[in-house]
Amino acid sequence: MQLAERQDLPMLRTPLPGPKARAVVERDQKVLSPSYTRSYPLVIARGEGAIVEDVDGNRFLDMNAGIAVVATGHSHPKVVAAVRAQAEKFLHMSGTDFYYENMVELAEKLAALAPGPDPKRVYFGNSGAEAIEAALKMARYHTGRDKFVAFLGGFHGRTIGALSLTGSKSVQKKGFAPLLGGVTHIPYAYCYRCAYGKQPDTCAVECVQVLEKQLFPTILPAEEVAAVFVEPVQGEGGYVVPPRKFFDELRAVCDRHGILLVADEVQCGMGRTGKLFASEHFGLEPDIVALAKGIASGLPLSATVAKAQYMQWKPGAHASTFGGNPVSVAASLATIELLEQELIENSAGIGAHMRQRMDTWVSRYPVIGDVRGLGLMLAFEVVKDQGNKERAPELRNRIEQLAFERGVLVLGAGQNSIRLSPPLVLTKEQADYALDVLEECIQAVCG
Repeated sequence: MQLAERQDLPMLRTPLPGPKARAVVERDQKVLSPSYTRSYPLVIARGEGAIVEDVDGNRFLDMNAGIAVVATGHSHPKVVAAVRAQAEKFLHMSGTDFYYENMVELAEKLAALAPGPDPKRVYFGNSGAEAIEAALKMARYHTGRDKFVAFLGGFHGRTIGALSLTGSKSVQKKGFAPLLGGVTHIPYAYCYRCAYGKQPDTCAVECVQVLEKQLFPTILPAEEVAAVFVEPVQGEGGYVVPPRKFFDELRAVCDRHGILLVADEVQCGMGRTGKLFASEHFGLEPDIVALAKGIASGLPLSATVAKAQYMQWKPGAHASTFGGNPVSVAASLATIELLEQELIENSAGIGAHMRQRMDTWVSRYPVIGDVRGLGLMLAFEVVKDQGNKERAPELRNRIEQLAFERGVLVLGAGQNSIRLSPPLVLTKEQADYALDVLEECIQAVCG
């Protein structure tokens, strides 16, 4: 007797890309911006949970969650119901100029949940970059200072201000100068060698001490620095998890010099790491938190959550026509309810299950240099040789392509890492399936 087809696992019906997908890609290449980055020719038609189906009927396991966005999975019925119910009432009124209740409700929720006991205020935008731009303006407005510190490897967005903070890839900045002046980048948490466990605490503290020991006395007056922007777990930089001492020292330096500390949780927040905010893992209480991506399960929304004492600008100082759109807000309220009820716990549990198996890869496969991450924000680093840890981006790219050809969607991060950021509804069976496929791909590139 033939077993019924599993709807929660991949099934490939055509060569990839299929004929319909090829046709869409050809049309895309004639009219869409060539600045978009596409790693493989996936043309999605529909999605449910952690599964997406392309236009040719091929089914894939999505270990990207739309780049860490669809936290509750594709088209979660509770999110869809919330969106439908709000859309039937009204689609837009602009919270900049008028009032509507669900926007207030979401702000109350985020203000209550954000790390630290201080009262909070919330500004809504549409994207992670907008959340960062709001934090930049707010820090300048409150402090009267005009300089900022960010970290090498960090990614904060591609608008001019956010791009000025970004320290990830040169291609993102090439051709766009001059950017925002007064931004200084320093090493993030530890050097590349210490990423493999040599002296992470010592190196992390030393990275922060660069500010007081080298920069403040020479080229960067501390009294002119408005804010430090940091990802509690670096995203595009390679899913790098710092030791707690890094944040203890950073918080102390900021406090000594009256500098605001901004946590960019656009990718690592909203349950991704097994806690609602990644800052919670480190006992970090930021002055400002930037949120987006997973906040509304795929609808455009961002939030800049700040201690109330710092969000004291006047009407008209900053605003957004669509920020806090009522439909996106409805999706966010449903998302947060699902996160609190079950998905944060699932992220922590399934993430730990995956990490336990992935940790064995370093000893089993010579091309795996490191495994790291928290919750369902996991990554493994691909190297040419474990002896010298030489990065191997070409092998990383090959693993990514081989996984796609087997029905599992993954993406790179950093110079040579592969990130796993699936929907937080991922099941144990789906996690095991993805790891089975990735092990096949790793073995294939080992030769």
